[in-house]
Amino acid sequence: PPAHSRNDWIGPPDKHSNLRPVIFYVPPEESSLERRLREARQEAQACDQRFWARHNRAFRQEKEEFIYSRLKAKGLEMRDETGQKATLNAEEMADFYKDFLSKNFRKHMQYNRDWYKRNFTITFLMGQVALARALRWLRWKKKNVGN
Repeated sequence: PPAHSRNDWIGPPDKHSNLRPVIFYVPPEESSLERRLREARQEAQACDQRFWARHNRAFRQEKEEFIYSRLKAKGLEMRDETGQKATLNAEEMADFYKDFLSKNFRKHMQYNRDWYKRNFTITFLMGQVALARALRWLRWKKKNVGN
């Protein structure tokens, strides 16, 4: 981002996690509370990035293995005679999706619990930062109205 920017910058989706990375704006006079909020947001982003990159990698690998095993059971190759990648029908793929979700249910539940904890903390910190800024503005206004 340009040096004069006063906003967070959102990047293109990451090729592994499909999440859009954020470059967080750091104000020149960031308070310790604002820093805690920014760091909590950065840590949440890093946790999400790690989880979804691992999850998507496992999903792609297991999907390929599933397709390969089903095609092999039918006596087919991964590519047809024209060189096109062979596929399975929607019903066959539904079996894979159901099994994958069932197998990863606990991981998803743990991720969701952690996500809610992190985001509750972020929301609480955002409230504290908003209150601190409002109080700072009121003190500034009171000081300047008296002059």
